[in-house]
Amino acid sequence: MASEKSSSKGQAWFCTTGLPSDIEIEVDDMTFHLHKFPLMSKSRKLHRLITEQETRSCSMALTVAEQRVEASDKKGKSHEIEDVDEEEQVEEHDEIEENGYPHIILEDFPGSSESFELVAKFCYGVKMDLSASTVVPLRCAAEHLEMTEEYSPDNLISKTERFLSHSVFKSLRESIKALKACESVSPLAGSLGITEQCIESIVSRASSADPSLFGWPVNDGGGGGGIPATDLQLIAGGAAKSRKKPSRDSNMELWFEDLAQLSPPIFTNVILSMRSGDLNPEIIESCLICYAKKHIPGILRSNRKPPSSSSTAASENEQRELLETITSNLPLDKSSISATTRFLFGLLRTAIILNASETCRDLLERKIGSQLERATLDDLLVPSYSYLNETLYDVDLVERILSHFLDTLEQSNTAIVEADGRSPSLMLVGKLIDGFLAEIASDANLKSDKFYNLAISLPDQARLYDDGLYRAVDVYLKAHPWISEAEREKICGVMDCQKLTLEACTHAAQNERLPLRAVVQVLFFEQLQLRHAIAGTLVLAAQSPSPSQSTEPRLSSTAAIRNLTITETVTEGDGVETRGDQGQVDAGKWKKTVRENQVLRLDMDTMRTRVHKLERECSNMKKVIAKIDKEGSPATATDRPRSWSITKKFGCKFKTQVCDSHEATMVDHRSRRP
Repeated sequence: MASEKSSSKGQAWFCTTGLPSDIEIEVDDMTFHLHKFPLMSKSRKLHRLITEQETRSCSMALTVAEQRVEASDKKGKSHEIEDVDEEEQVEEHDEIEENGYPHIILEDFPGSSESFELVAKFCYGVKMDLSASTVVPLRCAAEHLEMTEEYSPDNLISKTERFLSHSVFKSLRESIKALKACESVSPLAGSLGITEQCIESIVSRASSADPSLFGWPVNDGGGGGGIPATDLQLIAGGAAKSRKKPSRDSNMELWFEDLAQLSPPIFTNVILSMRSGDLNPEIIESCLICYAKKHIPGILRSNRKPPSSSSTAASENEQRELLETITSNLPLDKSSISATTRFLFGLLRTAIILNASETCRDLLERKIGSQLERATLDDLLVPSYSYLNETLYDVDLVERILSHFLDTLEQSNTAIVEADGRSPSLMLVGKLIDGFLAEIASDANLKSDKFYNLAISLPDQARLYDDGLYRAVDVYLKAHPWISEAEREKICGVMDCQKLTLEACTHAAQNERLPLRAVVQVLFFEQLQLRHAIAGTLVLAAQSPSPSQSTEPRLSSTAAIRNLTITETVTEGDGVETRGDQGQVDAGKWKKTVRENQVLRLDMDTMRTRVHKLERECSNMKKVIAKIDKEGSPATATDRPRSWSITKKFGCKFKTQVCDSHEATMVDHRSRRP
C-alpha cells in the first residue's frame, strides 16, 4: 500500500486514503478516524473488539426495532424503557447510526496516543522513524494489541524485538534511552523483560575496556545487522549524522548525563547490577556523583540553584532517601577521582541539613577520612547547623574525620614514605589542619580545650615546621585575651619551639601575647639556630680549597670540624700561621675564621647571660605573685598582660629582643679584655 498522508485536526487524527473512515478509536484525548480492515489484519485484539461491537450493534438494532414496533401498537400510550442496559444500547445504536461506524475506546493504552499513532502507521504500511525512546512503548503497545507472528506474519512484535536486539542493546547510550522509556510503561516492560535486558546491556557495555563501545553502535543504519532494507528504519540523532567516534572521556560524560535522567528506583537497580557485576568502582562512583548533582540541589557551593523544572524538584524526604541510597552505594575504597572529595563534603553538608541517618553521615565521614589529603581548607569549613554547637564551624566533625584519616593511615601498609620517614599525605593533612586551626582561632566561642585537642591530634611527623601552628596560636591568644596564664601556657604547649623557623622565632621573641616561659624557649632555640647556622658556614669555609690547593682533594666534614677545634686553642695574633691536620692554611683566611669564631662565642655568652637573667626574673616574679596571692592584694593594670604589669611594678627592666651578632660588639668586648 502506498504511503498515506495523515493530519491532526485538534484532538482528531485522520488518515486520508481516498476512502471514508469506518471506525473511530479513542486513546486518551485523541480520536483516530481509521479503517477496519488494516487494523483487523494485524491486531487480534482490535479484530475481536470490532467484531464484538458490530455483533452487538446488529443485535441492538433488532431489539430496538422490536421495541419501537411494540410501542407503536399501544393505543395512546408511550412505552418508556426502564432497564438501564437497554437505554445504553439504544444510545449506542443511535450513535452508530449517526456516525455510520463503531466507536472503540482503548483505556490505559501503553505509551498513550503517540504509540497508537505508530501502530496505525505500521498497520497501513507506512515507514516510521524509530529511536530507542519510541521502540519500547511501541513494543508494549504491540503486546497489548496482540500483534503476534501467529496472527499475522512479520508482525509488529517481531519487528520491534529485532530492532531492540540489533540496534538498541548493542549501544550503551541507546540502552539507557530505552531504559528511560521503560518508566512510562514500567509494569508491562518489566514483565516482557525489556527493563532487565536494558540494564544488562548497560552493565556489560560500561565494563568493557573498548572505548568504541562507549559511543554509537557500528550498525547504526537501517539496513545493517541483519535487518532487511524494507524493515523499520532507525534515525537516532547523531548516529546517522556523525560517523566519528568521540573520545572515551567525552562519551563517558555523555552517558553519565543520560543515566542521570532515570528515575531513582530504576537508577538504583542499575547501580546494584553494576556492583554485582564487579564493575570498576570509579565508574560506579562517577555515576553516583553525576546523579546526585542532578537531583540533589546545593551539593556544590558554586551551584545552589534548584532544578530548572519545578515538577522534577523532589521533596526533602525524597532527597533524604536518595542521598542515603547514593551514600550506601559509594565504594569505601580510596578513589582516584580528583573531584570526589569536594563532592563528598557537599554530600555531608546536605546530609546534615536534611537530618539524614547517623549511618549515612558516618559512611561519608569515613569516606572523606580515607582521602583527607585531597581536601582544601574551604572543604573543612563546614558550618555548625545544630543549635547545640556554639562555634561558627563544626570542629567536632573535623576531629572525627581526622581520626578516620589517622586510622586509615595506620591500617595501610602501602603508604608512601619519604627518605626522612615522613608520609606525604600526613604532611599535607598537617598543613591543612594548621590552616583550619588558624581559621577557627578567631572564633570567640571556641574553647581552649577544643583548640588544644585538635592541635595535638596529629603526630610530630605531620609537621616539618611549626610556623603554621604558631600562627594559629597567635591568632587564638589575640582573639581570647581573657584566658588565664595557665591556659596560655597550655595553648602554647602545642607547638615545638625547636621546629620554628628563624623568622617565626624573631616574631615570637617580640610577641607580648606569649607567656614568659614560651618567650624564653623561643629565645634559647633561636640562638641555637644561629649557632648551627654559623657553624655550618665555618664548615663550608673550611671545606673550600684555597687557590694554591685547588688540585688537592677537599677536606672532609670531620677533618674540617677537627681543624675548627684546633683553631680555638691558638692564641690571638695578626699574621699567625697555623698548620692543621691536612696542611697549611692561608693567613688572611685564618684571621677571618678566628674572628667569626670569636663572634659566635660572644653571642653564645650573651645568650647564656640573658637566659640566666630571665630565669632569675621569672623566679622573682613567681615569689612575688605567690606573696600577692597569699596576702590577697588586688591585681594591677588589668588592661595589660599580667607578666608585663608585674615586671613594671617590681622594677624588672629586662626586655625581650633578638640577639645582635655584630662585629662592633666583638671589638668592644675585645677592648675590655686584659
